[in-house]
Amino acid sequence: MKKGLLSIMILALIVFTFSCKEENKGIKVGISKIVAHPALDAIEKGIIDTIKKEYPNATFDLQNANGDMGTATQIANKFKIEKVDIAIGIATPTAMALVGVLEDIPIVYSAVTDPVSAGIVNSITVGEENIAGVSDMTPVAAQIELLTKMTPIKTLGHIYNSGEANGVALKNIAKEYCENNNINFIEAVVTNTSEVKQAALSIMKKVDGIYLGNDNTIFAALPAILEIANEQKVPVMTADPQSALDGDVFAAMGFDQYKLGVASGKVAVDVLKGRDTTKMPTVYLTETNDLNFVVNLDVAKKIGVTIPNKILKQATTVLGE
Repeated sequence: MKKGLLSIMILALIVFTFSCKEENKGIKVGISKIVAHPALDAIEKGIIDTIKKEYPNATFDLQNANGDMGTATQIANKFKIEKVDIAIGIATPTAMALVGVLEDIPIVYSAVTDPVSAGIVNSITVGEENIAGVSDMTPVAAQIELLTKMTPIKTLGHIYNSGEANGVALKNIAKEYCENNNINFIEAVVTNTSEVKQAALSIMKKVDGIYLGNDNTIFAALPAILEIANEQKVPVMTADPQSALDGDVFAAMGFDQYKLGVASGKVAVDVLKGRDTTKMPTVYLTETNDLNFVVNLDVAKKIGVTIPNKILKQATTVLGE
């Protein structure tokens, strides 16, 4: 009886020791984001905080591609040479670069709107070998509908990067919604941030409102759009609540980017612990409390829009007076 009890105690000690070693293991995490802006920064922080809870001694190689796909590929090669334990790509272009370069290193994609169209996975219902992640697909129809309830929209403008798969996917959804709801849709296409201001100027006098999806190129140049829109008294609705907290955005509805980072961090932890990525479907944030709706009354006043009280009551954050 004593020998049996002693054996159990020894086994428990071995398991505990292994668990501690796993927790204290010096994991090296490579994180590559396409560009620095508040939304992606919040995702990055959520990832780091979540991984550190499980691996306090983890180290992070934080890289920024500055909107350049060539740089994103260079970063992927850097991670390959350094043999990081896991590589995380924040946004579609950086995730695509990691998938194109890394073969034996696990990859987690984060904030990828349509991972199938981007060629990262073949299906959202399962993962790939060494590849799993989180989508930031937003409720485009609900966002545009909300804008139409705050101000009449006969013609909607949309600016996107034709080189980003997520931007194209969101543009198609927005266009389809407008076609189905008798709203004229005017699009302006860019390929980099330097073209954003001119694109905004080209459509601003032709539209009643602007809708901006989760396009990193666009958000990197958001101040230029807002300056023109607010001068022309055109309301801007974005899919990134953080943009409304940091700038003069009329309204924004979308996912809490930090929570998106936490979800991505949890996927990374599962992968690090040995979970089979081929059995890991794409993760989506689906809870209503994951959505934030921000309105800015100061901007509304500046552009001459009175937001109905029933809409204001739905807002999670109201800025201004």
